[in-house]
Amino acid sequence: METKPTTSTTTPSDDQFIQIDNFDFHYGTKQVLFNLNIDIPKEQVTAFIGPSGCGKSTLLRSINRMNDLVDGAHHSGDIRVNGQSVFNPLLEVISLRKRVGMVFQKSNPFPKSIYENVVYSLRVAGRNGKEQLDEVVETSLKGAALWEEVKDRLHDSALGLSGGQMQRLCIARAIANKPEVILMDEPCSALDPIATGRIEELIHELKNDFTILIVTHNMQQAARVSDRTAFFYLGNLIEYNKTDEIFMNPKETQTEAYVTGRFG
Repeated sequence: METKPTTSTTTPSDDQFIQIDNFDFHYGTKQVLFNLNIDIPKEQVTAFIGPSGCGKSTLLRSINRMNDLVDGAHHSGDIRVNGQSVFNPLLEVISLRKRVGMVFQKSNPFPKSIYENVVYSLRVAGRNGKEQLDEVVETSLKGAALWEEVKDRLHDSALGLSGGQMQRLCIARAIANKPEVILMDEPCSALDPIATGRIEELIHELKNDFTILIVTHNMQQAARVSDRTAFFYLGNLIEYNKTDEIFMNPKETQTEAYVTGRFG
């Protein structure tokens, strides 16, 4: 992936924990994001909404550089997390992804035990002390509201969990490294309403400790879980504001048309 080297740092306020500045993104010759400028606050939930193909998932994946895996992808502008550019050439991507965890649309537990799923990244980092790992497993599963359901079968295969439990396990795996940010890309799209409700309750609890960004096509979900909402259309940021304002008093006609279901 081609990038323009960036080494900028700033001292962020709580309202600027993630700073997206003049950010453009291309897949080869096709530009998909256009001059985005967004300041995302600390320990709040920010929702990215917009029709399919508007660039919201591309932006989300840029924050922890998942798009590095796409041949021909390149960007200009900058994204900073807690004052540090994610594109700083001195920053290791592995280190970045410890700070910025991700939960995907489809739950993706490893074909290992529940216990080993949670501690996987710690083992990779050479942290193998049983007492420490046991503590991380319990803390992470409690943080993901899963501990009481699985504490007696930690060494059973994670593939035996229900869909909602698998997604909460993936959240436990994401928070095991104590990241600063959790990215969620349509985390409830494959879940039934009951499991979706559990994940939404969990998101409310997690924002006490993490800054959360969620991509969702579900307008009701965005209204329920987020503090702020950004509406994208054709790669452009149309409106960004407190969620109540976006849904109850949007400033842009395009935003109003989308959140009321008249297009998209």
